[in-house]
Amino acid sequence: MLLIKELIKSKGLKATPQRIAIYESMRKLGHACADMVVDDLRQNFPSLTVATIYNVLESFVEVGLLVKRFSLNHKMYFDINIHEHAHCYDTVNNCFIDVDDPQLQKMVSDYIAAKKIEDFEVQTIDIHLVGKQK
Repeated sequence: MLLIKELIKSKGLKATPQRIAIYESMRKLGHACADMVVDDLRQNFPSLTVATIYNVLESFVEVGLLVKRFSLNHKMYFDINIHEHAHCYDTVNNCFIDVDDPQLQKMVSDYIAAKKIEDFEVQTIDIHLVGKQK
């Protein structure tokens, strides 16, 4: 717990028990929407609302502790893995599966850099493969 507390503080945020618990929950869940974090923390933090959790998750995104993931079920998901990687998005279970493939990331990055899309500055490349688990 001390490690998470120091990590949160290092980003300029106050390491409240709620923030620590939310970050711990995200570490456990990996990819989650606010509702999933509420369900995970309900027993130990019954007063935490979806709105509070969403605001904390957003603050973690702002300081670089989490990354947002857009889903097809109209919910915002957050990703604990902030390094560059691709995802498989399962449309049946509405879940993300990490795909750590540096060669794929480099190939797409190099292609986009060489393409030079007119009037557009690429900030990040977010690769999502959409389908369902077999």
